[in-house]
Amino acid sequence: MRTRQVVLLPCAALWMLGGCSSEAGSGTAQDQLLRMNEIQVLGTHNSYHIQPRDSILEALAIFDSQETADSLEYTALPLEEQFDRGVRQLELDVFADPEGGLYAIRRGLIVVGEDPDSGLPELDEPGLKVLHVQEIDFETHCLTFVACLSTLKAWSDANPTHVPITVMVEAKEEVIPDPLQLGFTIPLEFGPDDVDDIDEEILTVFTPSQLITPDDVRGEYGTLEEAVLDGGWLTLEEARGRVMFVFLNRSVARDHYIEGHPSLRGRVMFTNSDEGTPEAAWFNVNNSLTDGERIEALVAAGYLVRTRADADTEQARNDDYTLQEAAFASGGQFVSTDYVVPNPDFGTEYRAAVPGGYVARCNPISAPPECDSDLIRP
Repeated sequence: MRTRQVVLLPCAALWMLGGCSSEAGSGTAQDQLLRMNEIQVLGTHNSYHIQPRDSILEALAIFDSQETADSLEYTALPLEEQFDRGVRQLELDVFADPEGGLYAIRRGLIVVGEDPDSGLPELDEPGLKVLHVQEIDFETHCLTFVACLSTLKAWSDANPTHVPITVMVEAKEEVIPDPLQLGFTIPLEFGPDDVDDIDEEILTVFTPSQLITPDDVRGEYGTLEEAVLDGGWLTLEEARGRVMFVFLNRSVARDHYIEGHPSLRGRVMFTNSDEGTPEAAWFNVNNSLTDGERIEALVAAGYLVRTRADADTEQARNDDYTLQEAAFASGGQFVSTDYVVPNPDFGTEYRAAVPGGYVARCNPISAPPECDSDLIRP
C-alpha cells in the first residue's frame, strides 16, 4: 500500500516561502498534498427542480396523497446561483428521448384543465431530457441534459480554480400510474446504446481534459478500486476546475454501462457499485442517522460518499437539523440538500451549509490532522 506523509505549514509561513498567496484564494502547497476525497462540500438533490404548479399539487393530493404532494414542494435555485452560493455537487435526472418529442406533451395538465402541449422546441429535439416525473413533475431550470451541462461549463470556465464539481446522473425509467387513462408516457429503458449516449452528450460539452474520469484515478493500478483504496484520488491541484460524473443507478442500466469496460476503462462516469467490485469508488448512502457508521467506514477506506441533509421537505418544514448535522459529521464528501436557501412558505429558516461557512472544508474523517480549511479556497 502506498503511504503519504502530509505536512502542512501555516499560510503565513508558506507565503514567506512563496508557496501560498497572500490573497484570498490559493493554498497552493496544501493543494499539492490534499486529495479530493479529503474534503467535504455541499450538494443539491434534483438540482434542476422547480416545484409543480399549485393545480398539479392539489390534483396529486386527491389522486395520490397529500404526502406525495408535499414531498414535491421544493424549488432549486438556478444552477449558476447554486454555484455562486458554494454548491459543488449536482444531481440531474435524465430520460432517454432518441427521436425527440417524447416529453413535449404534459398530459397531467389535462386533469387540471390546462393545455398539455408544452410548445417548447427543445423538447421536440432528440437527446436526453431533464425532469423529475413525466406528466406530473416536469418543471425544470434546464430542459435538456446538454443545456444543464452547458450552464455548468460556462460557470466552470469563468471560475477555473473552483474545487472539483461532481454531477450525479440518474437514468429515469419508472412507469407511473395513469388512473384516468390519459396515455401517460412510458419512459424508454436505458439499453447499451442509451447509456453510451450519456457519455456522448457529456463529451459534446466538455473536453476530456476538463473531466475527472475513472481512467484518471485508476492510473497504473489493475482496478479502479485498488487505486481508490491506495490513495489514488487526484490532488486538489490536479482536480481544480474539473468536473466528475457519477452514474447513480444500481440497475440493469448500470450493468450495461460497465459491460465491456472493466474497471470503467474508457468511460466518462464513475458508478454506484458495491465494495469488492473492480469499479467500486463511489457510494450513495442517503441516511447518516441509520447508516452513519457505514459512511464513516467507507470514507476512511478511501471511497467517495454522497449522503443527504434533508429529504421530502420534512426537515425544512420542521426546522430539524438532526440529519444534516449527522451527515456532515459522517464524513460523506457530498452532503446534499433541497434548501441552499430557506423556503419562505414553510415558516422556518431551515437551510443547509458546510459548517464554518466554507465552500469546502477539511473532511472530518479522511483529512489529515494538519489540514486547514481556510486554505481550500477559492
